Amino acid sequence: MARSSELVLALLVAAMVASSPSALAYDPSPLQDFCVADKSSPVFVNGHACKNPTHVSAADFAFAGLHTPGDTSNAFGSKVTLVDAHAVPGLNTLGVAMARLDLAPGGLNPPHTHPRAAEVLTVVEGEMRAGFVAADGTLFAAALSAGDAFVFPRGLVHFEFNCGARPAVGIAGLGSQNPGLVRVADSVFGASPDVDDHVLAKAFRIDADTVKMIKAKFAASKK
Repeated sequence: MARSSELVLALLVAAMVASSPSALAYDPSPLQDFCVADKSSPVFVNGHACKNPTHVSAADFAFAGLHTPGDTSNAFGSKVTLVDAHAVPGLNTLGVAMARLDLAPGGLNPPHTHPRAAEVLTVVEGEMRAGFVAADGTLFAAALSAGDAFVFPRGLVHFEFNCGARPAVGIAGLGSQNPGLVRVADSVFGASPDVDDHVLAKAFRIDADTVKMIKAKFAASKK
């Protein structure tokens, strides 16, 4: 009987946890209609402090610019225009963000992760090859055309590459007001202070001189 009671109690606790909003959303769940970010507040919280509702306007919920092509005249041939809580204060506490991705022919959005958000990408112009790498090393990738969508699970390394002959454009939805961005190559070869050469040489199975050469390229790109 005692074991049966313990099982019932465990099931009740599990049900309560599963039904809790905190278990269903990664970002803080809103407790009011909106909490427009007050960027001038000195208060440090997980997100942004709320602006006084009497000072809120429609402009706090609007963003202009996703119709404008991003500048892809860079080494990667890509540009991401992010619409997060920093760009739109009204997104604060709502747990969502979006982005426009522009890729020149042959352009690449290099392997990266969003530590706080899953992502769904919809191609609106051109062609892309997009994919992510699962924790066991399996690559899931697909060729996408206008109207196609692809999902990237939260925290997994993923990329987009323009495999077509003309510029490509995608619109992404992200499950956090502040998804975060960690570019794989930048984070290991462009870190400051530097990651030890021997650590990277052993991790990537290359020699220390090659590590130094790669680091020099990242250092030059920051100047």
